[in-house]
This record gives sequence, structure tokens and C-alpha cells, in this order.
Amino acid sequence: MFTTRLMKEVIFPEDFIFGAGGAGHQIEGNNIHSQFHEWETTRDCFPVRAGKACNCWEMYQEDIELFKRLGWQIYRMSIEWSRIEPEQGVYDFSALKRYLDMLERLNNAGIKVSLTCHHWSHPLWFEKLGGFGKRENIKYFLRHLDFLVPKIKDYVFQWNVLNEITNHGTNPKSFDLMKNLTVAHALGYHTIQKYSNAPVSTTHALVHWQPYRSYDEFDRIAAKTLDWATNGYFIHAIETGELVLPYTEAEFVPELKGALDYWAINYYTRHMASGRTENLTTHRFEFDRVSMVNGDSYHEEFYPDAFVQHLPRFKNKPVWICENGVSADDDRFRILYLARHFAALKEAMELGVDLRGYIHWSAMDNYEWGNYFPRFGLIEVDRETFERRPKPSSSFYKEIIEAHGITDAIRKKWLEPLCDWQTYNFPIKKGS
Repeated sequence: MFTTRLMKEVIFPEDFIFGAGGAGHQIEGNNIHSQFHEWETTRDCFPVRAGKACNCWEMYQEDIELFKRLGWQIYRMSIEWSRIEPEQGVYDFSALKRYLDMLERLNNAGIKVSLTCHHWSHPLWFEKLGGFGKRENIKYFLRHLDFLVPKIKDYVFQWNVLNEITNHGTNPKSFDLMKNLTVAHALGYHTIQKYSNAPVSTTHALVHWQPYRSYDEFDRIAAKTLDWATNGYFIHAIETGELVLPYTEAEFVPELKGALDYWAINYYTRHMASGRTENLTTHRFEFDRVSMVNGDSYHEEFYPDAFVQHLPRFKNKPVWICENGVSADDDRFRILYLARHFAALKEAMELGVDLRGYIHWSAMDNYEWGNYFPRFGLIEVDRETFERRPKPSSSFYKEIIEAHGITDAIRKKWLEPLCDWQTYNFPIKKGS
């Protein structure tokens, strides 16, 4: 993880695009008509409410100017359905106007827009109808796209219908939801195509499943099972139109086959598979654990190897990294994380992956679906004043963008001096 002195230059093609991203509910603030706002006020699993989040709903003009100064070429954002249609059939045109202003300002700043239509949050009224848990409810989402897409299409460089279809668990109940979301993606893909020529995808949560005991047949079977549920399922669905998951009947959805113009990949780190636990997962190796935030987090290690091991599975279409980043209090970990993952991405390209761009997660420290202690941002946000303070990693990233990679001079300036890491000690959650 800490090998930097021997690191070679990592140079990307001139047309490679760099940027960062965020999601509406996590950054805008006061998204009071969404189901997540309701959950935050009623469920114990959300100890902290989003509140004003990063206050981007009020400060977006300032933010876009900052993004421009930091050299970003693309910004991934989402439009909150619950702001556009806070009540069923009732549209808030003032919210639409604000989004249009955001999009126009991004375009005028020379920043391309990667637009996600649904990033985990939606109107409370839709949730009360059963949300995507009922396939018949997809028609409401398609109606939303029919309303929204024609109005914003001229500003969008690339689309993502949904965010992380397979990131909802690996049990029969979650499989039913995954299948419904996959159908929603397919129908949403064709709906967007009616109005826009920009490429359309849905972000895929890439997970590398490592058998906890590499020699153990049960752990290897667990890893293969989880890999299918979280990776192979979606790849197969797009390539064939067939929905195949454990414990459910297979389905064929004609509209699904080929319904994707590029692979949008979200990736953070690997996970461990065990054939001896109920959910087939277990903790990571303790010797490789690095606690980078003052609290329990799934970010315990770096594993850039997954880019080399898995991206060749997506060689049939262009590939975009739409989320990749690390939660760390010590920003130097973020610099190291970026360097090691860019090196892995370059090697994946040498294996034939048609990689077009990289969108770092996240633009700023934001609400992480229940708390604020995980810090993924290139920009720090003061929780009281909302002052934006770019971190050193944002300068490192800017130099990478300007050089189209990590030159030897950048490596010597930024990577060689790294030392004196800030880490924490936490009890490990043991599993079999």
C-alpha cells in the first residue's frame, strides 16, 4: 500500500476526463419531501439527520466557481425527484428552475455534467406506494423522466438512470428489489433515449469478493456466489436481458438486453467471503487494517488490485469510474489512495479496458446516510458556517488533471514526503 518511491509515471490519454461528484440528498440540505428525510426522523439506524447537509442548495453558485478553480472537467450530480415532484402529480417549477441554473452554470464553467436521475432517494409519496419494491410503481419513475429529461437534456454530457442496483443486500427480499430496479433501469434507459443522444448507463457497485481462506472450498463458493449476486448478475442482465439470481425465478426482459451505452463503475475496496457465516461475509484481515477515521468504517484498507482484476470484465463497452475514493481524517491517505488507484487504472487500460474518465467520490465531505464522520471529500465543509476549505489532495488532484496523470515531478513532490500517519485503534468485529 505504501510503495511510492518506485512508482512509475502514470499518464492518461489527452481526451481522458477527470472530475468529482456528489448526490442531492447528501449535499443539498433540507430535502424534506424525500423518504430518507422521513427515515432520519423515525429510524434508529439514522443517528444523525442530514439537516442542511453541505447547504449546496443555497451555495451552488459558489461551489461551481470553486470546482472550476480546482480544474475539474466533469461533475457528477443528481436531481432530487422529491424536489421536482414533492407531491404526486404536483410539480415545483421553482426547484426545476434552480436545477436548470446549476446545469447552465456548470456548462458555462466548462464542466461537463454526469447526471444521475435517482441516487437512492425519492419522494415520500412514492415510498408510501411501495417504491421500487413494487414493479407496477416503475410507471411513476418513467413519468418523472418524461417530465424532466426534455427540459435538461441540452446540459447533460452523460446519464445514469439509477445508482448501484446491486447494493441492496444478498438475500431473497433484496433480490426482488434488485430485479425491479434492473427493469426500471431498462425502461428508464429507453425513456431517456427518446429525448437525448448522450450516453446512458446506471452505476454499478463493483465489489471484489475475496475468499477469507483462499484454499477453502466453502469460502471460494461463498465468494463466487456473492460475486454473481453483486457483479455477474448485472453484467449478464445487460448482455442477455435475463435476470438470474439465487432463490428467485429467472426472467427475460426484452428491453434490457444491450440497454447500456457505457459501464459506470463505483468502487472503493474489497470484501471478505466466508462459507461459515449466515450472510457469507466476514471481517477483513486484521494485519491489513488501517483505521483512517475516528469511528467504525468499511474503509479499513486499500485494494486497487480490483481495477486490474475486474475491469477487463467490462471490455465490451467504454468504462467510466463514477465513484472512487477513501474516507480519511488524514488527507494524505487520500493522496496515496488516488496515486495507487490511478496506477491500477493505467494497468487495466493496458489490458484493453476502454477507460474514458474518472470521477472522484466525493467533491466535499458530505452526509453519509446517517452521519458525518466519514470524510470522503476533496473539500472540507465547516459544519457550522459551511465554509468550503479545499484539502491538499484537491491540489494534488488538480496537478494530475493538468498533467493528465502522475508525472515523476508530481510523485517526488507529493508522494515521497508522506509520513507520520494519523490512524485509530478499534476492536475488530470477529467472524468465522
